[in-house]
Amino acid sequence: MEKPIVGIHHVTAIASDPQRNLDFYTQVLGLRLVKRTVNFDDPGTYHFYFANEVGTPGTILTFFPWPGAARGRIGVGQVTVTSFSVPEGSLKYWEEHLIQAGASVEKSAKRLGEEVLAVADRDGLKIELIASPWTRETHPWSGSAIPAQHAVHGFHSVTLSEQGYERTAKLLATMGFRKVAEEGNRFRFEVGEGGAGARADVLCVSEAPQGRLGAGTVHHVAWRAADDDAQKSWRQRLVENDLDVTPVMDRCYFHSIYFREPGGVLFELATDPPGFAIDEPVRTLGESLKLPIWLERYRAEIEKVLPTIELHTSGKDYELGKSAS
Repeated sequence: MEKPIVGIHHVTAIASDPQRNLDFYTQVLGLRLVKRTVNFDDPGTYHFYFANEVGTPGTILTFFPWPGAARGRIGVGQVTVTSFSVPEGSLKYWEEHLIQAGASVEKSAKRLGEEVLAVADRDGLKIELIASPWTRETHPWSGSAIPAQHAVHGFHSVTLSEQGYERTAKLLATMGFRKVAEEGNRFRFEVGEGGAGARADVLCVSEAPQGRLGAGTVHHVAWRAADDDAQKSWRQRLVENDLDVTPVMDRCYFHSIYFREPGGVLFELATDPPGFAIDEPVRTLGESLKLPIWLERYRAEIEKVLPTIELHTSGKDYELGKSAS
């Protein structure tokens, strides 16, 4: 029997301007840039990894920032909302903080008993902050300007927008998820121990347009495989359920397999190890460009085409759409 999937590993989205993306997630949301590398399939663009202090699986939001990328369309067949967990009682702070940063925020009515604050980044990516208990070990980024008592802990959930329900629900069940709640056209599933960081909401929106990849959209969501052996076992299980699954791909900081769930959302199973400290110390994570071994010989050419960026250390003077000086 394979080791269970225990929750979200990371979410990967598409952005346009790299500096603007870097500033928003480090200075406004208070996440740490834990890895500055390139898209291994398109090394002329960055791949940013934002997370907690050490890059714990379940806290990692990553971006392909393609300068000048056209805006995508959020719709069916996508992860349409990425939700983070913040401490209960923190949403008033976050509302004031985000408004001060120039963001447009919307405080929703309670959803499934939890308070929700919605915001979009400069590319239109939909983010939620949800006041929710966090039961896992967490290491919020101590170098952030966000007070520790309000810091983002990690993911709360992802929302999968679908035209239907049954086939996606069947696959989630195969992956070890169980339905724990529903509200209108929203169905909540949990995996492993459940709770924040182990949730997927299936939102049935049959009249919504089909999503189109571009800036401001999610490329894929990755779920946590404990190790290589667990990933191999899960790959076999998925193939036996008539899914087309990629071979294992070496992403340096984890190993990955990819497949599309029946509604069209791209899923990944990523291993927890080896983590982000394999090529730089924890104290300097994200401060320099790291390349996989097979691209290292092209470093000079890659560095020439990558835009110049600056990792700012304070969010006090940040305004949405402008870099802090």
